[in-house]
Amino acid sequence: MNVLSLLLIVFASLFFSGIVIRTKSIFSGRKGPGIFQPLKDIWRLFRKGAVYSTTSSFIFQIAPSIYFASVLMAICFIPFGNEPGILSFNGDFIFFAYTLALGKFFIIISALDTGSSFSGMGASREALYSLLVEPAFFILMGSFALLTGHTSFYEIFSSLHFGSQVSYAIGTLAAFVLVLIALIENSRMPIDDPKTHLELTMIHEVMILDNSGFDLGLLLSATHLKFAMYGALIANFFLTPNYEWYYSIPIFIGSQILFAIVVGTIESFMARFRMNHNPQYIFMLTSITLLIYLGVLLILGKIV
Repeated sequence: MNVLSLLLIVFASLFFSGIVIRTKSIFSGRKGPGIFQPLKDIWRLFRKGAVYSTTSSFIFQIAPSIYFASVLMAICFIPFGNEPGILSFNGDFIFFAYTLALGKFFIIISALDTGSSFSGMGASREALYSLLVEPAFFILMGSFALLTGHTSFYEIFSSLHFGSQVSYAIGTLAAFVLVLIALIENSRMPIDDPKTHLELTMIHEVMILDNSGFDLGLLLSATHLKFAMYGALIANFFLTPNYEWYYSIPIFIGSQILFAIVVGTIESFMARFRMNHNPQYIFMLTSITLLIYLGVLLILGKIV
């Protein structure tokens, strides 16, 4: 059953972006594309060859594969209810974060490798936002590690039980933080607009402008997997009781669908922030996670 989490996340990634796009289409009054249109676009890219600039090095060629592999490796740490992930050990959430950081590092240096000033601007912004969101994730997981006395994803989620008003508030805030982290890590609204065509205001999209064919398909697939991965983390808040797999799977799929609808709703009704406001917005997450930390101390009786 260890591989079940990986299979479910891969399955959820197939329709996640389609549900987001479909939600945005409904709110804007358009028919819009089908749910599986993003998957068809990726399949078309996989059948094409990649084109490389003569000014780029081998870094640009290997970066998409490393980025995709880092996301797959990170998914292997995600548990499914009471079943551990493929990889599970004490402190695995730290390894999880820096596995994703490795892939992000290669995408950043591959953007710099193209020699484009626009790609350099996007890489600089991506690095800054990743730096600012990192404390929020570690404070969040560290708070749950303190609450449960465990330091692995599987043991944290299997030991996490909500039974008081403070614990329910902590769970709600944690789910909210993970949703915003997913939006920031995937460069979506209100931090970035994936549909913009102005290089000066692009962040992630300008970094991958020079990628094409199979490489671009890998990058888009990794983005879909990262969304489903964060959705799986949120779903684990609801899978902590001893549910059988035939109860857990519908809860997991329902959480992913709800998460996709929430993302589509946010992108439909929120405008993108001004570029100089993004760092303040991202760093706000650290303040919210500090509230979670204080709530954990309150539950444990460390403060009165």
